[in-house]
Amino acid sequence: MVTRKRISLLQERRIIISTARSLHAKGLVHGREGNVSLRVGNNILITPTNMNYETLEPSDIVSITSMGRTSSKHSPSSEWQLHLDIFSSRSEINAVVHTHSVSATALACQGLGIPPFHYMVALAGGTDIRCAPYATFGTKTLAQNTIVALKNRRACLLAYHGMIAIGETIDKAAELTREVEYLAELYWRVRLLGKPKLLSSVEMKKTLRRFTTRKRQSMTKGKGKRGCSS
Repeated sequence: MVTRKRISLLQERRIIISTARSLHAKGLVHGREGNVSLRVGNNILITPTNMNYETLEPSDIVSITSMGRTSSKHSPSSEWQLHLDIFSSRSEINAVVHTHSVSATALACQGLGIPPFHYMVALAGGTDIRCAPYATFGTKTLAQNTIVALKNRRACLLAYHGMIAIGETIDKAAELTREVEYLAELYWRVRLLGKPKLLSSVEMKKTLRRFTTRKRQSMTKGKGKRGCSS
């Protein structure tokens, strides 16, 4: 697990609420859909099911143990199993964001991932952004399909459903969510022009190496700059 500076549970809960509201404000979630979670020790904190983000209080955020147990006053998001299993399979990440953003979901409803039509696709960690096969929401099968689609990736689409982004911090997961939605919209527009012309795997691997180098340089300098600007 990535080591993070510890802050209070109250602050952790407020960060989740702030992130959820920001996603809503940017049109990445609609109504009461979507969910946000954060790893806290051996537990996770996650948004509750069927509650308006604007009315959430820190005490509404649900705590779930690694065994799936909760003693909170509200039920967790219906996708808690998905979040819990992602955390169990990826010790290096501490946050998960799930949305039904319009463009990403439109592609997912056609069973489409996002191929290397643009070099920024590499932001998700690989040469493409996969689409996980469909499974009923809230099920173990959906979680398993998602984990496979996320192998060596930090984001994926979910067939007939939406998208998932993960990160070492909640800010990184939220930022990647915005980037994937932008790429999904751009890819949708490119498809209207005809068959997309894709970058080669060689070029995408060069891009991945450059992103990795820039990320390391940024971490070394301690400035935390976004390593994806052109």
